[in-house]
Amino acid sequence: MDVGLQGRRALVCAASKGLGLACATALAREGVAVTITGRNVATLEAAARSIHERSGMAVTVAPGDIATPEGRSAALAACPEPDILVNNAGGPPPGDFRDWQREDWIKALDANMLTPIELIKAVVDGMIARRFGRIVNITSSAVKSPIPTLGLSNGARSGLTGFLGGLARQVAPHNVTINNLLPGPFLTDRLRDNSAAAARKKGRPVEEEMAERTRAVPAGRFGDPAEFGDACVFLCASSSGFIVGQNLLLDGGSFNASFG
Repeated sequence: MDVGLQGRRALVCAASKGLGLACATALAREGVAVTITGRNVATLEAAARSIHERSGMAVTVAPGDIATPEGRSAALAACPEPDILVNNAGGPPPGDFRDWQREDWIKALDANMLTPIELIKAVVDGMIARRFGRIVNITSSAVKSPIPTLGLSNGARSGLTGFLGGLARQVAPHNVTINNLLPGPFLTDRLRDNSAAAARKKGRPVEEEMAERTRAVPAGRFGDPAEFGDACVFLCASSSGFIVGQNLLLDGGSFNASFG
């Protein structure tokens, strides 16, 4: 299926590994010129080489922390007029809300709510003028089913979701769509790290912890990041202009509801 993205430009944030890398790779395979951001230069350059090897497309790197003004400026200097924006940033740490200070909340809001809004603000008018834009925000399944220990993420990402629900309807007449991808348990470094921490706390092998988590997923497995990348391409396709303000949940059936 031709998704009509050949020759388009994409800015994919936090794409040196994990779900961001999967999205950048999938878009490049469709002929999109991707610019990727990441905090670690060596890891980011390795990701660029991997994307090029898999797609044959040239990849631009914009090192920096996307959650900072400097990181955003570097990203936009490298890709000032993207046709596609994939917002992504690492989630805040788990914990008990009683232990969080104002600074913890501000940091979570900066990374997972305000940074995507700032980037959208920087590029959306250009998309409107060109009559094409696809904005995909990687949030979390916790937006629909809050995870008690991830309160910082629950709050920040839900705030972003509410704001974008209104904005998506404002820009839709210009063939600019805004949608969100909500990942559940995908086999990424973050999942492995969280599983290892939980295993240490329980005093058991990490393999046992991951097996238990797998059994809790109706699909009987963790998600493959490549599947997530394909979902991103679907939302970015030229034929997806009628998909507006949606929250696409990819969690292997973990969220149990007849209606979303």
